[in-house]
Amino acid sequence: MIILGIDPGYAIVGYGALRFERGQYRAIGFGAITTEAGMDFSARLQYIYDNMMEMIRQCRPDAVAIEKLYFHTNQKTVIHVAEARGIILLAAQKSGVPIFEYTPLQVKTAVTGYGRAHKPQVMEMTTRLLKLKEVPKPDDTADALAVAICHAHASGSRFRYQMLQKKKEG
Repeated sequence: MIILGIDPGYAIVGYGALRFERGQYRAIGFGAITTEAGMDFSARLQYIYDNMMEMIRQCRPDAVAIEKLYFHTNQKTVIHVAEARGIILLAAQKSGVPIFEYTPLQVKTAVTGYGRAHKPQVMEMTTRLLKLKEVPKPDDTADALAVAICHAHASGSRFRYQMLQKKKEG
């Protein structure tokens, strides 16, 4: 199974594709889609959409796993991230790829075994699980790979497998 993990944003969209077979992970590509700070916001969204469509076309994932949105204080930022996230979901939907969403707590638990793990712990475990030489940069890329690992864990359950089959058929 090929999983495309996404850490949504509008300045930086982290992505990470991995192959998950027989309980083993292998990173097959990762990086970030970045937009310029001075760029018109609508142009940023189009750039993200176009790049996501190309990413999906190239890696041909069986599933897109994306982090659910949460925010603490800055409502303006969360609105922009939500809009970018919508564009990413649209690209996956238009490409016919099943979409699975995970909370930060679910991702941390899947990768480290502890839902309150700190970011450096998640990044280190992601690096170890994928047998990478160093932590992927920027941080958004490591986060996207962690989301993909989370889906690999969840997809092993009979329930998730049935959901995936229904989405493919429907």
